[in-house]
Amino acid sequence: MLENDRYIAHAPEPVGHSETLFERMHKVVGEDDTILIGFDFPIGLPAAYAERVGTHDFLDLLPTLGRGEWSDFYNVAEEPADIGLHRPFYPQRPGGARMHHLLDALDMNSTDDLLRRCDWASAERRAASPLFWTLGAQQVGKAAIKGWTQVLTPALTSEVSGVAVWPFDGTLCNLLTPGRIVIAETYPAEFYRHLSIALNPSKRSQVARRSCAETLLQWANEAQVKLSSTLQAALDDGFGLSPAGEDPFDAIVGLFGMLNVVLGYKATGEPDDEQTRKIEGWMLGKTTQHENSNAQQGT
Repeated sequence: MLENDRYIAHAPEPVGHSETLFERMHKVVGEDDTILIGFDFPIGLPAAYAERVGTHDFLDLLPTLGRGEWSDFYNVAEEPADIGLHRPFYPQRPGGARMHHLLDALDMNSTDDLLRRCDWASAERRAASPLFWTLGAQQVGKAAIKGWTQVLTPALTSEVSGVAVWPFDGTLCNLLTPGRIVIAETYPAEFYRHLSIALNPSKRSQVARRSCAETLLQWANEAQVKLSSTLQAALDDGFGLSPAGEDPFDAIVGLFGMLNVVLGYKATGEPDDEQTRKIEGWMLGKTTQHENSNAQQGT
């Protein structure tokens, strides 16, 4: 929230019913204000898959998914024989499921073909899990299904005006105008590096989260971002004893990461080619666009 030309950060809160999120945000924030909202799920398709199904624009395809010839798109395949270009998510449950089942059924050469460029490994982090894989702690397939069906599609097909998706609809500078709600893909692991966050042993540990408080508070002070008393207390506490504290912790890292970009401390990382801007999408603030694809399974 912006107040007297200064951003005020509040503690995370549940968003409630996701399908009405944007309508409620307009009412709370105001129709003449600008909203930038980040989501930690993939927004876009791997180029190799898009080529197979003959699409050149993710946002054009999105409203058709789950309907007509795409009616089974979000129906996670139970068996290898169920997988197809119009039903790419797999597997429904563990037990004999293998990545090669997915690759064979979609006619892909390797897991690289199921990654977007922004998912590739870099010197700072390992590669993301392939979009359509739905098994294991690192999978992103289930998040994509929920994000696309419960957030993106309702937002783009609702009567709420001014909803745009970065970078598909333009540059961040051009999109952040009064009356707009701008959706962007954010990846907390990418923002850890931007904000000099080091978690040891992991973000599931309260001690590890609490040890990052000083770094995050220092960033907020230097950026002149004011923290509410509840957020200050949550940071000092490490967001509670439960491992589930990783979720509000990541939400705040995501918020600070977005502000870091908006305030000009980090470049937007906007892609410069049509394929990425219209099909694959990009993670806000990720500026290294030319990672070595041969290193995708690095750590």
